[in-house]
Amino acid sequence: MPARLTAVPAPTRLDSMEPLLELTAVTRRYPRGVLALRDVSLAVPGGQFVAVMGATGSGKSTLLHCAAGLDRVSSGAVRLAGRDITRMREGPLTRLRRDRLGFVFQSYNLLSELTVRQNVALPGRLGGPRPRRVEDVLETVGLGGLGKRPVGELSGGQRQRVAIARALVTAPAVIFADEPTGALDPSTGGQILALLRRAADRDGVTVVMVTHDPAAAAWSDRLILLRNGTLAADDPTPDAPAIADRLRDVSLAVTA
Repeated sequence: MPARLTAVPAPTRLDSMEPLLELTAVTRRYPRGVLALRDVSLAVPGGQFVAVMGATGSGKSTLLHCAAGLDRVSSGAVRLAGRDITRMREGPLTRLRRDRLGFVFQSYNLLSELTVRQNVALPGRLGGPRPRRVEDVLETVGLGGLGKRPVGELSGGQRQRVAIARALVTAPAVIFADEPTGALDPSTGGQILALLRRAADRDGVTVVMVTHDPAAAAWSDRLILLRNGTLAADDPTPDAPAIADRLRDVSLAVTA
């Protein structure tokens, strides 16, 4: 029986009708002329769960990295949590990511020699201690009794719960998730997706998730499909079989 999940009271957030993330005509060109994104525009309001899909090389991860300020756009503009980050200097951008964003990756990005509690507390150590907040988010993700356990002793699903707790500890406006269930079995992956869904529904967090899995994308409110670095579709999320059909159509269009 998994530990009971509890909700963490959320701080006051921006109006959910205002875009928390906005990309305007974003293009990302890499050396030797590699065009990863081309003229992509979208706006994501607070509390929305967005899934980004597409064939390999379609620009999914590049879109996430540019939206989160982890990569610089070649042209266009990015607004994030009420700030224009397009040409923001690295110091303020780092503070914005620390204070307003959370990140969840397939590889967890945890320090295995530290305990669960120490890993979750790392963002707080950078911005000020939040011991009560750490305990609250551990309860939220069902790890309330494992705070002193070294991360290296945990299962893959438990490690991803730690990663989500770390993402939540700063009460972020946006969580960026890159293939968060890619290394997990379907049952464990469903538990992780339920936590992201809960963050959007109960805490008003905007979730932007890159995934290749239609079953994972079906947890979202909105489905964005990329093709050759361009926006191929942007619609309310259908069920998993319909997502698979749309993804197949986009992939066939790439090879046609």
